[in-house]
Amino acid sequence: MEEKGERLKLSFGNMLEIPREILMDLPKITLIGDQQFIMENHRGIIEFTGNKVRIAAASGEVEVRGNGLVIRSIFSEEIVLEGKIGSVSFVG
Repeated sequence: MEEKGERLKLSFGNMLEIPREILMDLPKITLIGDQQFIMENHRGIIEFTGNKVRIAAASGEVEVRGNGLVIRSIFSEEIVLEGKIGSVSFVG
């Protein structure tokens, strides 16, 4: 039943041209090379070290690993990380 509701929501959203990440409450992630990570639609930082950042999302967590990671900016809807990004993974 939930799958049918999701399909209906997507169809309705497409009709109104609403971006999928907003409609489905998904994170939108942008990588600029291996130097910058931008995530929109987050739920806050769970863990932060210079080598690992775990960020809460509606559907679980996003984990960024690398070297020299710093939080360049954090707002209610967007997080910007910089450093040498090695990997991005989804948990959950």
